[in-house]
Amino acid sequence: MIKNFLKNRNFILILAMMVGLLWGGGAKWTEGTTLPALALIMTISTMGISGNAFRSFRDFLGPALAGIGMNYLILGSFLLGLNTLLIQDEALRAGFVIIAAVPPAVAVIPFTFFLKGDGPFSLIAMIGAYLGALIIMPLITLVFLGLGLIDPSKLILIMIELILAPLVLSRLLTRIRMNSRLESIKGAITNWSFFLITYTIVGLNRELILRQPLSLLPVAFIAVASTFFLGWGIEKISNIFRIPQKTVISLLLLGTLKNYGLGINPFQQADLCTGNGLNRFYDRLYHLA
Repeated sequence: MIKNFLKNRNFILILAMMVGLLWGGGAKWTEGTTLPALALIMTISTMGISGNAFRSFRDFLGPALAGIGMNYLILGSFLLGLNTLLIQDEALRAGFVIIAAVPPAVAVIPFTFFLKGDGPFSLIAMIGAYLGALIIMPLITLVFLGLGLIDPSKLILIMIELILAPLVLSRLLTRIRMNSRLESIKGAITNWSFFLITYTIVGLNRELILRQPLSLLPVAFIAVASTFFLGWGIEKISNIFRIPQKTVISLLLLGTLKNYGLGINPFQQADLCTGNGLNRFYDRLYHLA
């Protein structure tokens, strides 16, 4: 029974949250491991994707444009709309503009495999969205905030660390036939890597979650709406157009998951945080997403 629990994704997620709330002190030690953990998840998740997915520009263009459309036209517009309607705090409003501007979460790829979606489609769409973000992110922040908070070089570095390098490493592991040897433990590695990431997020924000839960309500509402309500709408429209179920799963993930950590990072780095209220957004949301 214990062995089954330790393999169950839902149990591992709940355990990570509970440990983070009960003992958040270790999160400062695990914070530096979150990036390698994400890179490990990406490497394992992309081992099952054939290299043939990148041989045709025509096959690449469609999913790449879909990634940009789902992440920006659908999810980005939805977040900006709710932000305008519900958020009054200047700092939070500016923060949600940044979140609307960022590309999809790296977790789209492993979640695609968990839910039996279209892996090659999700990967190409992710790459397309990140390439598009090089232009779209600075434009959104400039139009809505008039601030040059986004440094494209950081986005390029994230692409290399969390997408390109894991993809190359996965090709190498497949070439030397390590993928078959790792098959039996891929699920455990992925699940416990997510445990590490979730524990770190909850642990770093333990005091905020326990002492100021009401301050998180507007953020929580938008998070729920942009995940479940928007996801429901994407699924219904996809079914009307008779899109294959595997592709629908990929579209759902691309249209509901943002790289929130990348969105919060500019507030940590920019000198503009001091004195204009943006630091209050960073204090409230750092790592929370």
